[in-house]
Amino acid sequence: MATSRSAGLLAIYPHITGRDRRLLQLLDDHQVLTTDQIHRMLFQARRTCQLRLGELAALGLLDRFRFHRDGGGTRPWHWTLGHLGHRFQAAAHHRPEPTVRATRQIVHRLSANPHLAHLLLANEFFVRLTAHARHRPGTSLDRWWSETTTTKQFRTITADGHGLWRSGDTRVGFFLEADTGTEPLGRVVAKLDRYAQLTRRGGPRYPVLFWLGSAHREEHLHRLLGGEVPCATATHAADPADAVWLAAGTTTRVRLADLPSDHGQPVADNPTFDDDGVFLT
Repeated sequence: MATSRSAGLLAIYPHITGRDRRLLQLLDDHQVLTTDQIHRMLFQARRTCQLRLGELAALGLLDRFRFHRDGGGTRPWHWTLGHLGHRFQAAAHHRPEPTVRATRQIVHRLSANPHLAHLLLANEFFVRLTAHARHRPGTSLDRWWSETTTTKQFRTITADGHGLWRSGDTRVGFFLEADTGTEPLGRVVAKLDRYAQLTRRGGPRYPVLFWLGSAHREEHLHRLLGGEVPCATATHAADPADAVWLAAGTTTRVRLADLPSDHGQPVADNPTFDDDGVFLT
């Protein structure tokens, strides 16, 4: 039986392109992406994207779900790894092979996750940076860590994501706080204490980016921001790579690449450096 299952997975390998591998890794890292997000990151034509996603689903590499809109119609397809996609990623990363039941549970729990909209919003931030870099030579998103990976690597902070953005010779690190407007602003600002603790231990002093749903909420947040942790704000309508970031205590919006960024010291609490003090991407 095990040999038969392996043969089934090996049979689809010739159908997997380099772009497919990248998509499988993105979904492995970030759980779920919409058709539109995948299109903007990886494809030129939307129709080509839709057809390829359908083919990958037919191969068992992808799975999908969507919901009805309250006012009628349906929401976009949400794509995640299918059973063979999970098996492929497990083989690629030397992880135990999942069962069919386990992979189905992942999809069911993800579709029922009350924080799904927040997850998609955080992913959207990085999708926009990736799409921006596709059309702007000299720019790149060198690191995109999910909330889970960020928490694992930095241990004491719970950012919605972490990235390294490169523009020319400038490389800026940042932590993302993707705001859906459901938390009181006092609780949002209280999260900065842990970023301050990280900096005191020799960790990076990256700007914390508050990505907000409205200019009104952005204005009120600035009244509460202090100066120990570098912070900047922008709204969901903005392209995060552009001159849309308003740093705390300033009046002029700047590009992401122009925000101050200190990579910290090569200490145990700083995963940006290896044991020999070499900067990692």
